[in-house]
Amino acid sequence: MPIRRSKTENALTLESLRNLPLPVPEEGSKEERGTVLVLGGSVEVAGAALLAGNAALRAGAGRIRIATVGRAAMPLGLALPEARVVGLAEAEDGGIDPVRASDRVTALAQRCDAILIGPGMSAGDGTSALTLSLLPGEPPTTFVLDAGAIVSLGAHAETVRSCGGRAVITPHAGEMAQLLNVDRDEVEADPLAAARRAADLLGCVVIMKGARSWIVDPDGERWLYAGGGVGLATSGSGDALSGILAGLLARGTGAMAAALWAVCLHGEAGRRLAGKVGPLGFLAREIADEVPAILREMASEPTS
Repeated sequence: MPIRRSKTENALTLESLRNLPLPVPEEGSKEERGTVLVLGGSVEVAGAALLAGNAALRAGAGRIRIATVGRAAMPLGLALPEARVVGLAEAEDGGIDPVRASDRVTALAQRCDAILIGPGMSAGDGTSALTLSLLPGEPPTTFVLDAGAIVSLGAHAETVRSCGGRAVITPHAGEMAQLLNVDRDEVEADPLAAARRAADLLGCVVIMKGARSWIVDPDGERWLYAGGGVGLATSGSGDALSGILAGLLARGTGAMAAALWAVCLHGEAGRRLAGKVGPLGFLAREIADEVPAILREMASEPTS
């Protein structure tokens, strides 16, 4: 069912998504549910790729591939035995070496339905080179660009636009400021304006993360999510969000619909954890574990 188009602000809630059902696979194969590639991690932040990969599976993806630095590959594979984990050449700074890893990453990206780039990767020329080497990809590949993969996109807008609307970016205020080459204070003063500018510049869906998150597409559609709670402002929470998003895209959900569902599922998971654990102190690794139950409840309740 298509998204209701409006140039006015829409409030995003679970109730508002009841008439926007997610694709349900008709067959039992892993391929039917889609394959996600997570390109991310570094020696210092290896767990980001783990959080994202786990979240992609919890959102319903059928298969997960993780490409990360060589030293992190074996422990990550043991921590997430459901994943195919590939160790890549390491740069001097502990990140992925873009030159020596490029061919392997390109091969891994083949026949993937969604590619998530950036969790645990620092901003810089290496991350930018790896990101650009995979864009725009071949249809029906979709992209989630997160963390270090975001900040240099402003200088490569045409490459992102060439994805034909198949990309979603997930910046917080600092990353958005670097993307647009403006002060962070300017983004924080008007996050909707920043999100709309980025969506227009890159021709992609933008999730402008914050205490109140804006989801904007290049056509002017905009939604505001104000739920979730302060507990979601914790290390690794963004990695869980990007993984949920990649998992939904792999299932065949359109970019804007997947963004709306991912933000709402992430926020609702935070709300439930706040009730179980407390408003503060729950962990990012626990967020994705709430998602299957939320989806089950949504599927079991009739639409209005």
